[in-house]
Amino acid sequence: MKTYQSKEAFKNELVKQANLFVSEFNDIAESERDLMKTGVDRSPVQMLAYQLGWMDLLLSWERDEKKGLEVTTPAPGFKWNKLGSLYESFYQKWNGISIQQLQAEFANRLVGIICLVDSLSDQDFFESGRRQWASSTPSAWPVYYWLHINTVAPFTTFRKKIRKWKQL
Repeated sequence: MKTYQSKEAFKNELVKQANLFVSEFNDIAESERDLMKTGVDRSPVQMLAYQLGWMDLLLSWERDEKKGLEVTTPAPGFKWNKLGSLYESFYQKWNGISIQQLQAEFANRLVGIICLVDSLSDQDFFESGRRQWASSTPSAWPVYYWLHINTVAPFTTFRKKIRKWKQL
């Protein structure tokens, strides 16, 4: 499990990887936004939609828990062992939105994730069992790890995918 020495260290890595990832889309033409290429499992827009979808879920889980609502993970009507349909819902939600607007939405969500981190105590961020939504699976990860595996890690992985897509 990836660890961080502090919330600041997490935020620094988050911002670094997010900026590297989202900047990869600066030179992609709108006419190629939905283009699938052999060897890459998503189009550029699908990659952005995937990231937006997960960031939206993370933010909604915390928002709903703070409101005292029961949080359903990954999302109502979706199961952890069948995430393909969840990803399809992300793609549908962001269908038809320009790359530039998707990048702006990404920047907004990034600010939201940073605000989420800032709103948590060190205990709430680093210790397991501090949030119902983070304890909703048998692994009961701490919040920071949920954030890491749904932001920093895929930003890094998807950056490699979009770079490969551009080379093909």
